[in-house]
Amino acid sequence: MFTLAQYPLPYTTDALAPYISQETIETHYGKHVATYIDNLNKLIQDTPYETVSLTQIIQDTAGRPDQQKIFNNAAQVYNHDFFFRGMCPKCTAEIPQEIIDSFGSAENFKQQFKSAATSLFGSGYTWLVRDGETLKIINTGNADTPIAHDMTPILNLDVWEHAYYLDYKNRRADFIDSFLDNLVNWEFVAQNLAQSQQ
Repeated sequence: MFTLAQYPLPYTTDALAPYISQETIETHYGKHVATYIDNLNKLIQDTPYETVSLTQIIQDTAGRPDQQKIFNNAAQVYNHDFFFRGMCPKCTAEIPQEIIDSFGSAENFKQQFKSAATSLFGSGYTWLVRDGETLKIINTGNADTPIAHDMTPILNLDVWEHAYYLDYKNRRADFIDSFLDNLVNWEFVAQNLAQSQQ
């Protein structure tokens, strides 16, 4: 069984202001993520999933309509944890050279990431992933996640409305800019890049 304490925020709830407000973090993490964990625990109680990892649950239930509720809640816990760990207040690390080399420049990467995140219809996530030997930007809808498709996550942005609406209303593009320009934890990204090559 899972607890919110297993997925702690790596900063205080007010640390990302003014780009993401304390109210948004408290609602997004403290209520939405907590609810996904509660739902998942209820769904897996007295099943073999009680004793396996979150990643294993996601991979075992992906693409199975009879396990869709379990997949949705497990994947949302994973996706949110990855999103929150991918940000930091007053970040100082630089964008990794591999990303610059893969996309031509840091600005090209940001433009392509923003274009993908802006164009995603409805709810979901924009990701930088390693797919085989290639770095690519992809969108996933709703709770879907790259680990269900044999891709390695490097960075993600939550573009469900609850991630930004209290602060940005319908201005998703402004939220994306704030994320890319001020919040990305490039050290976390660099660690994920290194691990994905092992």
